[in-house]
Amino acid sequence: MDRLLFGDNQFFGVNHMSEEKARAQAMRFQDTQAIIDVLDTAYDEGIRTFMCTTHDRIAEIAAHVRANPARYRDFLFYPCMPYAHKYANAMTDYGMLGAVKRFLPDEGLLDAAMRGGMSLAKKDIEGVTTLLIDAEMKMFQGLKTPVIFLQNVVVDFLLGLGFKEAFRIFASHVRSRYDAEPGFITMNLPMLLDVLDEVGIENPIVCSNINKIGFRMCGGIDAYEHALRERQFRAIAMSVFASGAIAPEEAIKWICERPQIKSVVFGASSRANIRSTKALMDRYSRQLLAA
Repeated sequence: MDRLLFGDNQFFGVNHMSEEKARAQAMRFQDTQAIIDVLDTAYDEGIRTFMCTTHDRIAEIAAHVRANPARYRDFLFYPCMPYAHKYANAMTDYGMLGAVKRFLPDEGLLDAAMRGGMSLAKKDIEGVTTLLIDAEMKMFQGLKTPVIFLQNVVVDFLLGLGFKEAFRIFASHVRSRYDAEPGFITMNLPMLLDVLDEVGIENPIVCSNINKIGFRMCGGIDAYEHALRERQFRAIAMSVFASGAIAPEEAIKWICERPQIKSVVFGASSRANIRSTKALMDRYSRQLLAA
């Protein structure tokens, strides 16, 4: 994994501290070309990985990258699924059958319907789950997706239900069908690591809030620090700036002092912020290596 990953919250009006800023960002990025322009800026600054939801508009980004292979030779997608709102919207717009057809993978309607239908008839959770994964991955066909994430809304719901086997199903299908690493996003890192150990997922890739002030770190910062010291996993930190509560240099320095954190995912919408974050990460990562 790259040290710095580019996220998509800013494109879809997500800001954990300011609803006003979230609305302004959503308005700015109504035009897909505005998103592409920011991604091009990040790419030209040396950030090659786009960690994104499976929002409908990401399909437009994927199509653009697919249509310009020379420009985006080293561009990587890290899909994060599912994006639940699009299923609800599709049901409203297209009806049940239309929504099913819209999201089924290209292996063929009959084959996919048989797999899904037989799975439902047998109450086979594995069959239904793999069908949904394939539906989510349809937009990334032909593109590089070396890591595929299960979104925190599902991960933490499954943790609450105690449905541990779902994590094994997801990991196995991602590896076998897409030759990719499974990743997991969570708001409760210590609990998830325990469950992944139980189902035999070794050295997992786990993305969670990790920052200096414990912002949105369920279980408390001490539990996360302990996990980073004692557990074997590949950590990706998000919310490192705590939605603006921590100055960028202070935030990045604190992250880089914890070598167990392999990557940072961040969102930005200006060249200046993208460039400064990249420069800070490069500087403090070099200091870590030199120490």
